[in-house]
Amino acid sequence: MERKLKAVVLAAGKGTRLNSESHDLPKVMRVAAGRPLLAYVLSAIDFIGAGNTVIVVGYKKEAVISAFPGYTFAEQSEQLGTGHAVMAAAGALSGFDGSILVCCGDMPLIKRESLLALVEAHFSESNVCTILSGTSDEPLDYGRIVRDESGSFLRMVEHRDCSEEERKIRELNSGVYIFDAPSLLGALSKLRRNNAQGEYYLTDVPEILKSEGKKVGVCRRHLGSELLGVNTPEQLNRVEQLLKEEAN
Repeated sequence: MERKLKAVVLAAGKGTRLNSESHDLPKVMRVAAGRPLLAYVLSAIDFIGAGNTVIVVGYKKEAVISAFPGYTFAEQSEQLGTGHAVMAAAGALSGFDGSILVCCGDMPLIKRESLLALVEAHFSESNVCTILSGTSDEPLDYGRIVRDESGSFLRMVEHRDCSEEERKIRELNSGVYIFDAPSLLGALSKLRRNNAQGEYYLTDVPEILKSEGKKVGVCRRHLGSELLGVNTPEQLNRVEQLLKEEAN
């Protein structure tokens, strides 16, 4: 069976906590070990190719567009959450009946082999949605993967919404997913902003698909530092240090 794949990379963030405004750059264009953060992510997904990759841009979009010619760009003019960012890419995905890899442009340590493992699990298990989850020794306040008695995916819970018991769960949501395109686009229309942040959460999509009787799977790996994103100057320094160590 032919595996038709496209990618959506979320790269619209301003990077307020990263003080990116003082650098006159969007978050994903901040440099670590000589390259923009986004460049590492695009290298990791180059098995999909620039022609099949949609980059969602927003703040200082021109900097991203000029740095990465050959890609398709979609604009998220207002920052209303990860679900809203993928909605911004919907026009570029219209009519596509394959699968869509969704990842974040500020996670430069994610490895190609982890993404390929996710793709393999998605197709081999005939899932409509597959979540890349991971364990890590890093102190991360990420959402948790909650499973039922049989070990199947039940739901995701954001760190701030976790009960004391749920915070003990070591399986974290990486924020990387692969979806059947028509199912994803259908579920996006059902997202609501009835949460503390007033945002459209992409994390709600797997639960919506599961409630429709569609098959949602999880590809679990020990991701370690691959899970690190960049939101603060301290995280940028840490990521840069790890990238330099990796290069040596």
